[in-house]
Amino acid sequence: MSVVAMMVRASRPSPTGGRGVRCNAPRIYEFYRSCAFCASATLGSAMTPRTDTPSQPHPPLHRRGLWAIFGATFFQLVGYFMLLPYLLLQLKGDGVSTTLAGLFAASGWVGIFAVTPFVSAITQRLGRRPTLWLSGLVPVIAAAGFLLTDSLPLWFALEFIAGASAGLRWVLAEAVVAEFAPPEHRGRMVGLFETMVGTTFVIGPALLAWVGPQRPENLWWVLGALVIGLVISAAIPRLPAAADAHDARVGLGGVWHALRAHPLIMAVGFVGGFFESGLTSILPLYGLALGMGAVAAALLVSASGLGSALMMLPAGIAVDRLSTQPRWGSAHGARLAVMHACALLTLLATVLIPFVAGMPWLAAVVAFVWGGAGGSLYTLAMIDIGSREQGITLVNSTAVLVLSYTLGGVLAPALGALMLDWAPTVGFPLLLLAVAGPGWWLLRRAQTTVRV
Repeated sequence: MSVVAMMVRASRPSPTGGRGVRCNAPRIYEFYRSCAFCASATLGSAMTPRTDTPSQPHPPLHRRGLWAIFGATFFQLVGYFMLLPYLLLQLKGDGVSTTLAGLFAASGWVGIFAVTPFVSAITQRLGRRPTLWLSGLVPVIAAAGFLLTDSLPLWFALEFIAGASAGLRWVLAEAVVAEFAPPEHRGRMVGLFETMVGTTFVIGPALLAWVGPQRPENLWWVLGALVIGLVISAAIPRLPAAADAHDARVGLGGVWHALRAHPLIMAVGFVGGFFESGLTSILPLYGLALGMGAVAAALLVSASGLGSALMMLPAGIAVDRLSTQPRWGSAHGARLAVMHACALLTLLATVLIPFVAGMPWLAAVVAFVWGGAGGSLYTLAMIDIGSREQGITLVNSTAVLVLSYTLGGVLAPALGALMLDWAPTVGFPLLLLAVAGPGWWLLRRAQTTVRV
């Protein structure tokens, strides 16, 4: 369940540096060198806004650029995913009801939902680098608040704030990575970033288990990780001003515009969130419904996570390679082809559900494909919008993609658990087919249209 997933028009350079931005060639040169180091690829050229055809090279920024974004996001998310389970255990240890503890956990996701539509407005007002700094500072303040008070209402407020800052980082970091990656290596960079984000979902809870789930010093570990993330954020170099900083739509209007501009990509994000993030949370329930033991049922979550970790980067690399082949018609056609393949894998894995009851080992294979193909769909959607947009407009589209993915992640466990309780042999497979089938059909139709 994700810094973050980084350009000029093909015209003569202007005295200000190509896009009306103050020319700062040394810093710009160094930043794209950082992209090369982090992605194991040479980032010698930049993306063209709203097109797949490379333009004149944009001088790279400082090498520390991607180091800072990747590293700061890694430590911030590790701290966040260590903090939440620790706080839940503390609440249960204090006798708080399961319902209230669940509402506390949901408050973080409410914060993500609340801030995501307005990330573009915040970024437009503050600029990209200061907004990234803000997203690193706020969780440090929230973690310090948990150390200083035991008031449950304040804990709810602090968790909401921590979730909002995570959402701010999630959207903006992915947009920056996707925008500043050169066209020939954008898939690799975004895939690498998404894989890194996925590891934080495991490392945070694992670090909590290593320290001791109930030990009070966990909050100091969390605070330490967040402070490291903030310090690394301070190393983010100056980014070129977004070309559309003054005229792009922001807030709810910008989100609605992005949704209308990319309905297919947002549908792909929903399917990805449904199968990667959402179903993973109820895989143990699915395993128990199949008659599996508790340990085997819990291991289905590991199978899904393994699929996600192993498939996202190869999917991005595949897009980079196929984009240079004329048989797909265009780079956009190549991306649609890989998305269509991932959607087909998701559909085929879902079709196997009736056979899982007689072959329990097949459940792990199905979970692996769901996690891997679902995560790859989200990654490919991010690559696609990053290849066609830039600046504040790209932040808007990323926000809608995050909302679509999160919506799928929320609906899958709610509806899936209902179907497992009501009709596990019929209702549950039909629910999954109702999501996987239309997703595959929409991508097949879009790919056929592009190639024609």
